[in-house]
Amino acid sequence: MPLSEFTLIDRYFRNCGLKRPDVRLGIGDDAALLDSPAGCDLVAAIDTLVDGVHFPHGCPAASVGHRVLAVNLSDLAAMGAKPAWVLLALTLPNINEDWLAEFAAGFSELARAHDVALVGGDTTSGPLCATVQILGHVPRAQAMLRSGARPGDLVFVSGTPGDAAGGLAVEQGRLQATTDAATYLRKRFLYPTPRMALGKSLRSYASACIDVSDGLLGDVGKLAHASGCGVDIEYTNLRVSEPLVEAVGDERARELALTGGDDYELCFTVSPANVSKLRQDLPPERWGYSPIGVVRETPGAAVMNNGNVMEFSHSGYDHFGK
Repeated sequence: MPLSEFTLIDRYFRNCGLKRPDVRLGIGDDAALLDSPAGCDLVAAIDTLVDGVHFPHGCPAASVGHRVLAVNLSDLAAMGAKPAWVLLALTLPNINEDWLAEFAAGFSELARAHDVALVGGDTTSGPLCATVQILGHVPRAQAMLRSGARPGDLVFVSGTPGDAAGGLAVEQGRLQATTDAATYLRKRFLYPTPRMALGKSLRSYASACIDVSDGLLGDVGKLAHASGCGVDIEYTNLRVSEPLVEAVGDERARELALTGGDDYELCFTVSPANVSKLRQDLPPERWGYSPIGVVRETPGAAVMNNGNVMEFSHSGYDHFGK
């Protein structure tokens, strides 16, 4: 007998995520009742993942559950916010209990890792699609924005962008790599790591911040545009991972670092006056970020190599569905 919506929710999602004391009323009523901390701004974000548009057909269910939460967590990380509650809307073409169990496990593991409670949502029938709305909080007026960068600020990025684009190509059979490199790259695409601790810690140092979801070059351009500035990225400063270089070569790895999507790293700017304190308090070798460029007055985003402007376009292994 097909599961009813009530049974589906009760079986797979009632105990999904963390149990938080600030949830006065969660799953089971018409809406959730939540206690928001005093002295904080409420932060909200929402993302939808559609089968065949944002992830390949046949993507592991645990990965879909992980990713739909991870992309929202990354948005809060870019604001320096602490996540608290999520709502999940799940559209299913059919009721596959094995798939649901794996999806819920992937979702719940990441939710518990970041103290997030699932407090409500909806299920319906249709093409596979998962939507998450996330709510969190940040001390009043301390949220990081895209619009705070100023000419002369240094530009930094966390992690090694480009890995997820390589992982997507491996997942789709478009890229052959050694077992170790393929495993690493696939994990970077299927199970991205939202940089929550870094985002929260950057509030005292960063002038602006954005999460890298659509490609580093495009996203740093959005940050610069929001700030009324431009940005120069130094090609030789881009840090790429050894597995990606092994799989595609150094030049292609740097191209993917600039144009590949789905990395969910943080790109942020810091004024020259704060750089020394940033490096002292948040050592880059521990926190995993590196300098890649500088903010300038004239609009636009450019990649520089020995003083020459380089041209890049989105091609090959990049953001899924783009």
